[in-house]
Amino acid sequence: MTYSIAQAAQRSGLSIDTLRYYERIGLVDPPARDSGGRRTYSDDDLGWLHFLTRMRTTGMPIRMMREYAQLRHRGAATAGRRKQLLFEHRASVRARIADLQSCLEVLDYKISHYEQIEHTFVEGITA
Repeated sequence: MTYSIAQAAQRSGLSIDTLRYYERIGLVDPPARDSGGRRTYSDDDLGWLHFLTRMRTTGMPIRMMREYAQLRHRGAATAGRRKQLLFEHRASVRARIADLQSCLEVLDYKISHYEQIEHTFVEGITA
């Protein structure tokens, strides 16, 4: 199945401008064109966009995404380096998750603290 750029944008959650930008910087191969010269995206293209979106969501720098995309084009011989990039990024994601977990604990503590204050205040009024 093929998709127009608008459909690909909607399905991927990326804007049309972002799709064009990703193409311009080499993250996405230039898509096929229909008879009118308009970009058409395949299911494989959308799968790649989904992967890129996940990597951006986890904070992977564009520089690293570009390296990964370039290696991908060179085939199976680059599997080791691609795996290494993902290992490195996974370590970064895990560290960020740990930081966020620590922040969440502080938020939970403060919320609990304010709930206790509210409870004490309400009991003081009704007593």
